[in-house]
Amino acid sequence: MSRRDFSKVKRVIVKIGSSLLTQGGQGLDKQAIAAWVRQMAALRHSGIDVVLVSSGSVAEGMCRLGLKTRPQTLHELQAAAAVGQMGLVRFYDDSFQQHGLHAAQVLLTHDDLSDRQRYLNARSTLLTLLDFGIVPVINENDTVATEEIRFGDNDTLGALVANLIEAELLLILTDQQGLYTGDPGLFPDATLINEISVNDPSLAKMAGDSRSGLGKGGMSTKVRAARLASRSGAATVVAAGAVQDIINQVLAGAELGTYFLPDIEPIAARKRWLAGQLQVKGQLVLDAGAVKVLKNEGKSLLAVGVKSVSGAFGRGELVLCLDEQGVEIARGLINYGFNESQLIAGKNSVEFEKILGYADDAELIHRDNMVVV
Repeated sequence: MSRRDFSKVKRVIVKIGSSLLTQGGQGLDKQAIAAWVRQMAALRHSGIDVVLVSSGSVAEGMCRLGLKTRPQTLHELQAAAAVGQMGLVRFYDDSFQQHGLHAAQVLLTHDDLSDRQRYLNARSTLLTLLDFGIVPVINENDTVATEEIRFGDNDTLGALVANLIEAELLLILTDQQGLYTGDPGLFPDATLINEISVNDPSLAKMAGDSRSGLGKGGMSTKVRAARLASRSGAATVVAAGAVQDIINQVLAGAELGTYFLPDIEPIAARKRWLAGQLQVKGQLVLDAGAVKVLKNEGKSLLAVGVKSVSGAFGRGELVLCLDEQGVEIARGLINYGFNESQLIAGKNSVEFEKILGYADDAELIHRDNMVVV
């Protein structure tokens, strides 16, 4: 895909933030939602798969419950999400039906995308819905998931869904024009960035936090989402949702918002899943030789190259592989639990049976279950 050329895009994720959907917290902006739905319906009718990742359940619930500020306690957040989800999904469904389409509600947690079996089930369900011509409307399952309410955000969820179903484009609609060289509220001379590589080191300095008080993240979460999406080769555009026909304009190649170049070739489906994992259970510190082998030769990780082990993980769970300076080199599914890994760290595989009383896999992490980052 060339820069700003989305003519060959066949699958797009559209993420809409809370402040847009709820008129800054004043209730659902039904006119704006109807306009976005009209544009997404046009894409769907043109043969492009569309998945909507929608925030707004907590914000809409706040309106219905008469709350002026975002709740701080977990049970109040969950109550607001449960109440708000009803109105949000009902209006989406009614709006899509006006264009001859059906919507489907899909509530996910990060756990659904970290467990391999649940990941595959979610993927199969979404792809089947798309095959039926349905528009999936995805949100975090805030009513039951404690960690997501406290730390999650739908920008990240949108990126993980892009990884999940191999979308070519993640379009994040927000109340900002895009990414600026600095916070426009603090630096009047800040300018909008038209395009930037997800690997540009200056990104961390330019991304700010949310100011609306409604959402769970600001531009920093959008930068993170762009980086996550890029791991499966997806491009990301962050643009102002209030711009007329914004979705159609972006897909037509209009230079609106900020375009994050992925700069990364798509990777195999299993490694795409590994790259998007958030539930890391432990860490392995590798010696220089092991780091070189993983980065340059694409081989499996052997226990002999491990200097230390930390965390609390079982067999088959996700761990990070770090160099001696603490920089992440790779991540993967480990073949031994924490206690066993500690015992065999730095040892040759021929010694496993003597140390553990049994000999299983020769590799600590097989290359098929690992992605170098």
